[in-house]
Amino acid sequence: MLPIADRFEETHAGCAVGDGRGRTEELGSCLGDRGVADALVVCGSTVGANDDLLDPIRDGLGERHAGTFDETTPQKRVETAFGVLEAAAETGADALVAVGGGSSLDVARQATVLDADGRDLEDLEAAAGDGAVAPLTGEPTLPIVVVPTTFAGADISAGGSLSVLSAAASPTDQPVTVSGSAMPLAAFVDPAAFETTPRGVLARSAMNGFDKGVETVYARDASPVSDAAAIHGLRLLSEGLPVAVGDRGGDEAAAMDRAAVGAALVQMDRKVSVIHAVGHGFARRYDVQQGAVHAVVAPHVLAFLFDRVDASRRALAAGLGVDTAGRDDDAIAEAVVDAVASVRDALGVPDRLRELGPTQEADLAAIAEFVAEDSPMERAPTGIDASPERIEGMLREAW
Repeated sequence: MLPIADRFEETHAGCAVGDGRGRTEELGSCLGDRGVADALVVCGSTVGANDDLLDPIRDGLGERHAGTFDETTPQKRVETAFGVLEAAAETGADALVAVGGGSSLDVARQATVLDADGRDLEDLEAAAGDGAVAPLTGEPTLPIVVVPTTFAGADISAGGSLSVLSAAASPTDQPVTVSGSAMPLAAFVDPAAFETTPRGVLARSAMNGFDKGVETVYARDASPVSDAAAIHGLRLLSEGLPVAVGDRGGDEAAAMDRAAVGAALVQMDRKVSVIHAVGHGFARRYDVQQGAVHAVVAPHVLAFLFDRVDASRRALAAGLGVDTAGRDDDAIAEAVVDAVASVRDALGVPDRLRELGPTQEADLAAIAEFVAEDSPMERAPTGIDASPERIEGMLREAW
């Protein structure tokens, strides 16, 4: 096993990243050093009821804990972000501490941009009625700190989106969203916080984060710098996730430590591509978690790419622990696909699209049309014919 530090600090794009068990004890001092007097904790109702998770966070904040807003949902509604701002005003909070998975972190982060943007809910809904909403602008003045509890990989990020109109209410038959950019002041990556999350929830988020590492390596604009973080992150995730979250035996605490570090690394210079485009296509049509879609399609996307281009298969092999000695390119590609499927299968998540609840085979052609035009496809490896027809064929393989 690769050695890792028990605790470390790193600054990424202005965000102070602190990893290590017990990191949440430092929340109060972190905010105090930045002139924050009162912080509002932002989370969902399940996290809000999880005292094993929130007690250390409340203790860490101490007298700086202004209150808790526990109304975020996976739907990431713009109304919820306005609710965060109302709660911050009512409690006198001058900062947010977002705790939980990607939805809570995105809602809190986007709330800080809404605060600076100046448009109200009626303004956003009026624009959405015309089919699109201009991005949120303005320099956020409400600081945010994040405490991730899943592997979705939304913590070391400036982005995120909020739903303004559902597909049913939209003039385009697709959800209308709005997004802005707000990097957290700090991210507290505490393996103990991850361990308070049910394994099933962790498993569903795990492939979302894991696939960020996979995609960064094969992305069209990959670089030696992005490869370094992504490949090392994949090594740690490949070793840690099957034990910490999945069904493989081993030292679960040590495995969680490794997985938490890996999840942070694959975000450092992430470059989402084809797998995320497929996830977007399904998430915009159904109430289904993107991580579940990623889990199913990741091996199929890689097979699709390897059938046509190199797609950095040897670099991926290095990240996934695949032995390349004496193997030709085709054998390496097959082993990489198998390695990704092996991580997925250890997590006990679905491996066929038809197992994802509301999905319908009749919709695959329409989903493929959307995927082909989705912006992450711009990072597909050079030389890929990503026509809707070819994408549909890949989706049918995964069905």
